[in-house]
Amino acid sequence: MNKSELIEALAEEINLPIREAASITNTIIETMSEALARGESIEIRGFGSFVVKEYGSYTGRNPKTGEKIKVAPKKLPFFKVGKDLREKVNQSRKK
Repeated sequence: MNKSELIEALAEEINLPIREAASITNTIIETMSEALARGESIEIRGFGSFVVKEYGSYTGRNPKTGEKIKVAPKKLPFFKVGKDLREKVNQSRKK
C-alpha cells in the first residue's frame, strides 16, 4: 500500500472526500516526522512504535576500491512492531 492508496482507503472507510482524506493523512505523517526529527518516540498501541536510534561513527570500506573511510555518526528512525500487528500478520500467513 502506498500513500495514495492509504488516502483512498481512508476516504472510503469514513466517507470523506479525497481532498479531506489527503489533508488528514498528510497532517498525521508530517506530525509524526516532526516528532521523530525532534528525537521523540511515537507509540501506537496494537500497531507498534517508532523511535530514533543513534549510531556512532565507525571505519567502513568503500565497496568499489576497498579504501577505508570514516562513517559519521547518524540517527535513523526505527519501527518496532506491536504484539497485535505481529500476531495479525502471522495469522494471515497461516491461511
